[in-house]
Amino acid sequence: MEHIFHMHVLYFYQHFSTPAGSTGTRAYEMARVLVSAGHQVTVVCGSVDTASTGVDGPVERGIRRGTVDGIEVVEIVLPYSNYDGFIKRCFTFLRYAFRGIAIAATTKYDVLFATSTPLTAGIPGIAMRVLKPLRPFVFEVRDLWPELPKAMGVITNPLILFAMDILERTSYLCASRCVGLAPGICEGIEKKTLGNKPVDLIPNGCDTDLFVPIEASQRREGPLRAVYTGTHGRANGLHAVLDAAQVLRQRGEEDIELHFIGNGKQKPELVERAKQDGLANCFFHPSIPKSELAVLLPSYDVGMMVLDDVPAFYFGTSPNKFFDYISCGLPVLNNYPGWLAGMIGEHSCGHAVPPRDPEAFADALVALREDPAGRLKMGKASRELALVSFGRELLSSRFVACLEAVVK
Repeated sequence: MEHIFHMHVLYFYQHFSTPAGSTGTRAYEMARVLVSAGHQVTVVCGSVDTASTGVDGPVERGIRRGTVDGIEVVEIVLPYSNYDGFIKRCFTFLRYAFRGIAIAATTKYDVLFATSTPLTAGIPGIAMRVLKPLRPFVFEVRDLWPELPKAMGVITNPLILFAMDILERTSYLCASRCVGLAPGICEGIEKKTLGNKPVDLIPNGCDTDLFVPIEASQRREGPLRAVYTGTHGRANGLHAVLDAAQVLRQRGEEDIELHFIGNGKQKPELVERAKQDGLANCFFHPSIPKSELAVLLPSYDVGMMVLDDVPAFYFGTSPNKFFDYISCGLPVLNNYPGWLAGMIGEHSCGHAVPPRDPEAFADALVALREDPAGRLKMGKASRELALVSFGRELLSSRFVACLEAVVK
């Protein structure tokens, strides 16, 4: 793709991280592609316990600045953790948003790009549409808020839900263009904007150069090893995996291991339950940097794609872990319906089982253990899907084209 002009992208993402962190790196990857296309990128982020911004200079007036792989990083030093309480997290989100307004107001840029979650990431874009109306604003939606927390019952206060709905609609209204990471997200945006806003579907991508399959001859002998990577929170529904582990134990299936890599609010509860129920087939590991995960993940046999049984998740999420699994050439075991389950079936790269069905989950694990040749075939199909449909280069080209279009 030829890029015949230069633009400065002011990129807002509170949870920005390089691969040295143990969280998603979509913003880092997209910013790098913009830089390689000849554009200037300034990322405005916060300080997250699982992230590594890559800058370690002195803090001046609550801000740390630096350059990472050609990306100018402005880190607003606002410590944040998923373990923080609801009120503390909201306060951190709002402080980031309003400090972001001050940065945007004093920065010369050609397009302001903001990505949620949190939904408050859109506030600087909204403000700049008033202060700098000739500068376009592109809003990326990673999760539909307040739809998802409302569906999960996490937020029930009608005033908070109303305020979030107003913020969501205002973000869409002020945006020149929107980006959704999943089909259901795009549909949600189109519904709220009555189809009057350009919306691009650009899901999370596969880092096929970082996550690489290992040769079949390098695989270790022994039990089938299924792995889950990512947050251990309520939305992730990991008790469903422990339910399946219990079924396996009751059946006397001792050569299937279930591994969990990551942290989250529910992790202590999950570890305690596994201990109390005698689930010796469950192994819990701490979060590790993405660069280290890329070395470890291909050695497993199956990737577990697990979420709580919430219909809003079926078509409204784009989980990083799924794309890491298929990049590594792992068969995927998915426990909820939706667009990913449909893709797994269509491309024969794993098994999709019904939600809340530990017997079916256990049956699928046993079937995968009993069919090494089938696992190998599914793994090759996973890698092919990653390369053909979700390669970072393909998706990032669409992303660059989206931003260039609003500037042109």
